[in-house]
Amino acid sequence: MATEARTMDYARQHGYPVPAVQEISDDGTDLVMERIDGPSMVAALGRRPWTIRRQGTVLADLHRRLHDIPAPDFVPDAPVGHGDRLVHLDLHPLNVILGPTGPVVIDWPNAASGDPAVDVALAWVLLAAGEIPESGVKGSIMGHGRSMLVNSFLAHVDLPAVKARLREVVEWKVRDPHMSPTEQRGMWSVVEAVEA
Repeated sequence: MATEARTMDYARQHGYPVPAVQEISDDGTDLVMERIDGPSMVAALGRRPWTIRRQGTVLADLHRRLHDIPAPDFVPDAPVGHGDRLVHLDLHPLNVILGPTGPVVIDWPNAASGDPAVDVALAWVLLAAGEIPESGVKGSIMGHGRSMLVNSFLAHVDLPAVKARLREVVEWKVRDPHMSPTEQRGMWSVVEAVEA
C-alpha cells in the first residue's frame, strides 16, 4: 500500500482527481484516505441511464488526463506494452466515484509505467466482457446500455493505437485467475470483431 499511496499523492500533485492520502501505517499495510461521498459511475448509470453517453466521455477524459502525466520512477513497468506514461490498469466505471466536485479515481495498486493505449484497451475489454447479472428483457437492456457506454468511450480515444494493442492486452488479461470463462470469451470476442 505504500507504493499505492505514493502513486496517489503523485497523481494528485499533477492535478489528477484522486482521494487525498491522510495516513499510512509504518508497516505500509493500512491506508486511510479522504472519504468521497457519491456513487460509483456504475451505480450512477443504474439510477440515471440517460447519462450513459456523457459518462463514456467522462471515462475517456479521465484516461486522457491520467496519460498526460509522466510515470514516476517508483512504479513498475506495465506487464504489456512499453511506455513512460502513468497508467492505472483498472480504470473502469467501478473505480470512478462521482463525488460532489466531480469524478474521482480509486483503486491504484496496479498503477504502472506504460503505454496509454494498453490502459484504454484494458478498460475497453473489461467494459465489453463483464458478465451481465440479468437475463431476459432486463439483461438485453443492460447489454444495449453497455454497448452505448463502450461506443461513447471509444469515440474519444486514439482508436487505431488502442486496436493495435488489443490482442496483447487480452492475451495477458485472460491469464488473470479472477476472470471467469464467460469474461475470457467476451474479451476474445472483442479481439475477433476488431480483427475481422
